[in-house]
Order: sequence, then C-alpha cells, then structure tokens
Amino acid sequence: MPENTLRELFLEELQDMYNAEKQLTRALPKMAKAAESEDLQEAFTAHLEETEGQIVRLERVFESLGEKVKGKKCEGMEGIIEEGSSAIEEFDGAVLDAALIAGAQKVEHYEITSYGSLATFAELLGHRDAKKLLGQNLDEEKAADEKLTRLAGAINQQALQSEGDEEENQAPASKSASAGRGGNGRGNSVRRAKSQ
Repeated sequence: MPENTLRELFLEELQDMYNAEKQLTRALPKMAKAAESEDLQEAFTAHLEETEGQIVRLERVFESLGEKVKGKKCEGMEGIIEEGSSAIEEFDGAVLDAALIAGAQKVEHYEITSYGSLATFAELLGHRDAKKLLGQNLDEEKAADEKLTRLAGAINQQALQSEGDEEENQAPASKSASAGRGGNGRGNSVRRAKSQ
C-alpha cells in the first residue's frame, strides 16, 4: 500500500536529502582538486565544511522526530554529480571551471528546492526545531549559490577569452594553408567570378 501521509513524505524526502549531502561530501574534494581557479577551489572547500555541518543538522532533525538517522539513495544528486565527473574528463582550464560552476549551481538549486520543501513540511507538521534546522541549511545553500554566481562572472569571461585565444592560435595555420592554394584564400572564388 502506498505511503500517503505528509509525515511519511517528509521522512522520505529527509532521507533523500541526507543521502544527497553524503554524496556531495565525496564529490566536493574532487571538484576542488579539478578546479584551476584558486577562488573556486576555496569555494568548494568551504562548501564541504558547510555540507558536513548540514549533515549534522539533518541528523538532529531525525532525532527531534524520534526517527532513526538513515539515507535513501538520491538519484537526482547522483545524476548531477555524474554530469560533473564527465565535465572533468571533457574540459580543462577556465572552460572546466565554468563547467564546474554550472554543475555546482545545479546542485545548489536542487538543494534549495529540497530544503525549501522540507522546511515547509516541517512547519505544516508542527516540527519547529526541524523547521529551524532545515531553514539554516536552506540559507547556507542560497548563500553558496550567490557566491558561485559572483565567481561565474569572472570565470565565464576567462573561458570566453581562452576560446578567443584558441581561435587566434589556429588562424595563422589557416592563413598559411590558404596562401598555398592561391594567395589570399579567396583565389578560387575570385577566379570563378571572373570566368563567368
């Protein structure tokens, strides 16, 4: 028979979030190590400490409800982390940093939504202590997202600049190749136009 009380939903979502945060404690050190920007490395390291504190708060929520602390596999977080791992393999430099920020913000938005729902459920169910603890986690996630947004401004510009640098490095090779075919690279089209 399906579970159909708000308390059961609340507990299930709480278990999901507990597992999500545990997964994140394993992913953040890898993200920090892969990042090129020192500011981004520091942001990931600081968020790891916050995440560990959030796990402690979640454990306190379970205790306040008289429930055993346990997680339920969070497939949503698993998927987001998997995408981030793929980015680490596919990109490097400032472009990798831009990809890491995009992935980290997906994580933050997932967590903001989850903690927002959990805090609302706690309030509706009359669990004031749980609501307060979940609200603290929610506030930290919002602050982390804002910090990532600030970092993204400069890092995304660096990624764009590195793309421009790459095009400039390829441009001389293109010019010399076209010079070997007729000088200005437009020789064939100019000759066709004259013959018509």
